[in-house]
Amino acid sequence: MEKNEPQKLGANNKKAYHDYFIDETYETGVALHGTEVKSIRMGKCSIKESFVRIENGEVFVYGMHVSPYEKGNLFNKDPLRVKKLLMHRQEINKLEGKIREKGYTLVPLQVYFKNGKVKVEIGLARGKKLYDKRESIAKKDARRETEREFKVKNL
Repeated sequence: MEKNEPQKLGANNKKAYHDYFIDETYETGVALHGTEVKSIRMGKCSIKESFVRIENGEVFVYGMHVSPYEKGNLFNKDPLRVKKLLMHRQEINKLEGKIREKGYTLVPLQVYFKNGKVKVEIGLARGKKLYDKRESIAKKDARRETEREFKVKNL
């Protein structure tokens, strides 16, 4: 495999960008079993309701649903099994310090393949208030409207 192959997306969490301000992002590995990797490769993964927690100096992702592989029968694991994320010790310590601050949390943003390995991008996030969500929706609508007008004028 080439080192600069395009990243294949396994799952995306658009809801996280709607509900949180993402301050920093981190790329982590994830400890999976063989049939789970095959299932993610087929796109049968969801991180919409998932969250990340640090326990005893280790990082875990909860609620990441990896559908059982059809041809995996006895080797399939529980789809909602807690999965361990692989990070360097200094990154974990830094994140633990940030999370202790008021209002910060860790959310998975996307699952993708990089050089044949499954990676999870997690974000250090602050929760949005209702008025922040309305404001971001209004900005998106305004941008969409200007693009539509621009397209109509250039036809």
